[in-house]
Amino acid sequence: MNPHPPHHEPDAPRDLVGIGIGPFNLSLAALAQPLTALDAVFYEQRPAFGWHPGLLIDGATIQVPFLADLVTLADPASQWTFLNYLKTRERLFPFYFAERFHIQRAEYDAYCRWVAENLPGLHFHHQVDAVRFNPERDVFEVDFTQLDTDGEAEALGRTYTKNIVLGIGTEPHVPEPLKPLVETPGVPVIHATDYLAHRQTLLAADHITVVGSGQSGAEVFLDLLRNRPTGHEGLHWLGRTEAFAPMEYSKLGLEHFTPDYTRYFHALPESVRDSLGTTQWQLHRGIDTDTIAAIHDELYRRTLHGGWPDTVLTPGVRVRTAGRISTTKIELHLEHIQQGTRSRLTTDAVVLATGHRERPLDRILAGLDPYLRRDSRERPRVDAHFRLALDPSVTGADCHVYVQNAERHTHGVGTPDLGLAAWRSATILNTVTGKDAYPLPARTAFTTFGLEHHPQIPPARQAPTLTPLLEGR
Repeated sequence: MNPHPPHHEPDAPRDLVGIGIGPFNLSLAALAQPLTALDAVFYEQRPAFGWHPGLLIDGATIQVPFLADLVTLADPASQWTFLNYLKTRERLFPFYFAERFHIQRAEYDAYCRWVAENLPGLHFHHQVDAVRFNPERDVFEVDFTQLDTDGEAEALGRTYTKNIVLGIGTEPHVPEPLKPLVETPGVPVIHATDYLAHRQTLLAADHITVVGSGQSGAEVFLDLLRNRPTGHEGLHWLGRTEAFAPMEYSKLGLEHFTPDYTRYFHALPESVRDSLGTTQWQLHRGIDTDTIAAIHDELYRRTLHGGWPDTVLTPGVRVRTAGRISTTKIELHLEHIQQGTRSRLTTDAVVLATGHRERPLDRILAGLDPYLRRDSRERPRVDAHFRLALDPSVTGADCHVYVQNAERHTHGVGTPDLGLAAWRSATILNTVTGKDAYPLPARTAFTTFGLEHHPQIPPARQAPTLTPLLEGR
């Protein structure tokens, strides 16, 4: 690593290039900033930072405490903490009296934008086109296009690096039966990630169907419900899960989102890891209890003068096919999973709260495909330090590709969780630098997830003894 990297020669390899600037690579950049010997740069094709802007519904909160910001759980003394953000905005006392452990989505987005606007080394309007390994120089080549304010190509560039960190994020998941409708202009079938942009059009529709029984589906349904006239709500809410169930939020249940569980999961056989994916849905696809209560309260309020709201809430349903039956109507063909029964639903608009999936790495890593090592299902193998398994000709040159939020199949349910962002970023930086740049805890959970004869019990840490001042000094 270059001990003095402030001036960078164009052909000199950097220590680290980050591709994508979402919350996870923003966390990495924030923790990398104080490491002055580390030459790092980050590229993002979007013009600025934005975190699911279509879902920043008024009052919606994130599902993790504010301590799960970009840096605190690795370095609470960092200048990039959420509390320091509040301090710069002179909002510490209002936050203190608000007693909010879970902050609003819009506030988390504003905090991240503050970091992105003040952190050096971030290059927006830069689209990464290709990544290759140069065996003659033992470096990666990263080709990019600099974009103008209209998103058009302005200039081409190339940088060299020993390490790459992919943080290209996720993309909206649209079920196959609904893809043709989503892709047809003018048809009111949208993914929830675009909800706010279409909210007024949706509210004007006579009947709206929300598909998806997770947190975003609940938030969209609640927002629509609150803004529809009593007795004329015209709302259907459908979901594949067997119930509109609460997210697992017990204290010991939350320990599935600790480094301890991540390490345990990574060490399991591939077949066992894959089988766990279908059994842990309530850890990440449930609804927080406050949102469930708010929905029930709103529905109950609408019964106070007799009658029931014009709403239908049905879990355990999947959409088999869908199509248009007139210029304005949409028909959904439904199947109840437990009953085995089928029916049709005619609606005027559909919001798909069907979640996000990891964005495929194949396009960005096409140039590295010959070097990639894959598992039995052709997924990239990822080691305990979040590095892709590459051919020894690459790793032997001390060149590595790290991934953020693309390793659920190897690291488990905590992969997309904001609460593990700082720990994962610190793990990556410690590995890249070969130093304990961010000392990390040896144990993080009371649960011992596997059979161990002697679970690790870290020694109690004593506060440093202060030397008493002598009289007269």
